[in-house]
Amino acid sequence: MLYLKVMDAFVALAEPRRRRVVEILVRRGKLSAFQICEEFDVTPQAISQHLKVLREANVIHMEKRAQRRLYTFNPHSTTPIQTWAADMAKLWNRRLDRVERLLKEEAV
Repeated sequence: MLYLKVMDAFVALAEPRRRRVVEILVRRGKLSAFQICEEFDVTPQAISQHLKVLREANVIHMEKRAQRRLYTFNPHSTTPIQTWAADMAKLWNRRLDRVERLLKEEAV
């Protein structure tokens, strides 16, 4: 179940413009869709679609204030990605440790 959320975040962040949206929100904090759009040379509709994907993957949060929608980065969204990366690192470290032991045994 944990890895299902990871795949959602990975899919959402696989697209370079969506990664850039996240970077902008991390650096600048809460922004409107208009403010985010100003950072790109694409249509507001395209940015709206990117924001929707990021929102559905829970990478960003959207808050309605009157007619405005304000977006913020969800820092908890990276936890499953970090967990997955740590699991993969442990797996490879175990494999490399085994290879190292085998090479030492052969050298004797």
